Amino acid sequence: MTELAEPATRDDTFPLARTCPFAPPPAYQELREAGPVQRVSLPDGSEAWAITRLEEVRQMLTDPRFSSDRFNPGFPVLAKGARPQRRRFTASLINMDPPEHGAARREVVGEFTVKRMKALQPRIQQIVDEHIDAILAGPKPADLVSALSLPVPSLVICEQLGVPYADHEFFQSRSSTLLNREVTQEVRMQAVEGMQDYLDKLVSAKEADPTDDLLGRQVLKQREEHGDVDHDSLVSLAFLLLLAGHETTANMISLGTVALLENPDQLEIIKKDPGKTLDAVEELLRYFTIAEFATSRVATADVEIGGQLIREGEGVLGLSYSGNRDETAFEDADKLDLERGARHHVAFGFGPHQCLGQNLARMELQIVFDTLFRRIPDLKLAAPVDQLPFKHDSQIFGLYCLPVTW
Repeated sequence: MTELAEPATRDDTFPLARTCPFAPPPAYQELREAGPVQRVSLPDGSEAWAITRLEEVRQMLTDPRFSSDRFNPGFPVLAKGARPQRRRFTASLINMDPPEHGAARREVVGEFTVKRMKALQPRIQQIVDEHIDAILAGPKPADLVSALSLPVPSLVICEQLGVPYADHEFFQSRSSTLLNREVTQEVRMQAVEGMQDYLDKLVSAKEADPTDDLLGRQVLKQREEHGDVDHDSLVSLAFLLLLAGHETTANMISLGTVALLENPDQLEIIKKDPGKTLDAVEELLRYFTIAEFATSRVATADVEIGGQLIREGEGVLGLSYSGNRDETAFEDADKLDLERGARHHVAFGFGPHQCLGQNLARMELQIVFDTLFRRIPDLKLAAPVDQLPFKHDSQIFGLYCLPVTW
């Protein structure tokens, strides 16, 4: 049995952590070679099934007999402390199962269509240009995380939701805390409750005076279609979208920049032909798979996957990072190849719970990479890669800071 038990030192905060930022743990390949479904032990002493190959990960994520309910006693827990507790507000989309999940997703999916995202493109371009203006006018070296990676998606999601960007330090710090696997459950819950209290008041303000933003439109839509507003569901939706809307894209901007600077032959591809940036974004998403444990589930019935029977109540880790490095699905999978053109990765998940904001994330990444390397063509790292502070202690992989110069 492969162990995912807690490490002896803080330098290795997770036994299957990324000791190399550009490659998954060697244990992933060992698990894949042993079979697509393997039994593993978790930090809290419990056990779960790890699904390691792309085909089986996708199969599990489309099977309704696997639940996303993180409060189910069998759901695999990877962070320190006690199991998550049900909070004051209703479950968010990420915790829901059918039929509630489908109905809740349909309420908001129209806010993330390709057409609506295209309408946001000029404003996103403006935001990116303004932040790069500030970088070029400022001192060298600059921290790309605080100067570009974090503020751009934070400002975009704030404007989309109707959250005051002036409060960004508040929600960014609490997001970082609740994603940290090393903090105690008490500290994590304080961060969660702080975010909930803040968004509770914000949604109440939208109900009193609906504004032209996602939350305001949801208030009007619910009143028109249902006669009343489901306050708690809107708070939970705002919580999920605010957290996911800035944390994931911010970390991908930083990681993607490092990967491109460390692979100048690949960077040259998009410099010469910006039309290839969308393919580059897909490859970078596959290559890093920063939120790999979002695809964890618990079986609600006996299910056979990859020749292995998984019993009702047993936890399952859909190791999307392992699946995205599966050599049977991606030739030369550990190589960064911006012209690969493979879009069947599971970096955004798969099936009913596939990331709601993926169109927005793709567009932000495309605009950032095209603009950054066009406007600062001689950008380079100001510190060796092995000295960069990667987020080995977070549930979403990334960088705490990224010193760059030009």
